[in-house]
Amino acid sequence: MVRFFLGIFAGLMLFSSSFAAPEQAAPSAISEYKLGPGDEIKILVVGSPDLSLDFILSDAGTISFPFLGEIYVKQMTASKLEAYLQGRLSQGYLVNPQVNVRIVKYRPFFVTGEVVRPGGYPYQPALTAYMAVTLAGGFTERAARRDLLVIHEDDPDHEPREIGLSDRVRPGDIIVVEESFF
Repeated sequence: MVRFFLGIFAGLMLFSSSFAAPEQAAPSAISEYKLGPGDEIKILVVGSPDLSLDFILSDAGTISFPFLGEIYVKQMTASKLEAYLQGRLSQGYLVNPQVNVRIVKYRPFFVTGEVVRPGGYPYQPALTAYMAVTLAGGFTERAARRDLLVIHEDDPDHEPREIGLSDRVRPGDIIVVEESFF
């Protein structure tokens, strides 16, 4: 069964680059958000328009920044990336650089199983499992409405875990709505 979910996860990840949503979170939610492949970010270097660019994180979690080359940014927060870029750019490139990093689009989450429209959907900060199921068209008649599983993208074992309808969803999560037998 775990292999089945891993197969679904791998297949859905191939299609993930076309789904995203604009940033709409409160500042605290944004500051805790960790970047990952497929996220789109905007980097603004004040006074240096040639260094102010949009990036989509590669599958490896990197961006290619002028002068600095390939930078591994996966699992960094926007504020950590800002500090990193300020530090690197101040080493012989700019005097006291001011850098702002903004998340433009988040990577998607996925809903599969007994929902009307299984597939990938744009992540939105503060999204719950119930909201995710609603985005997927709601439960089918055969759905076990209280038996939801989640596979977290950042779980190295990709083990399905039980999730409640009010639990928060993270970018890259796979939510599985199981079939009811009664």
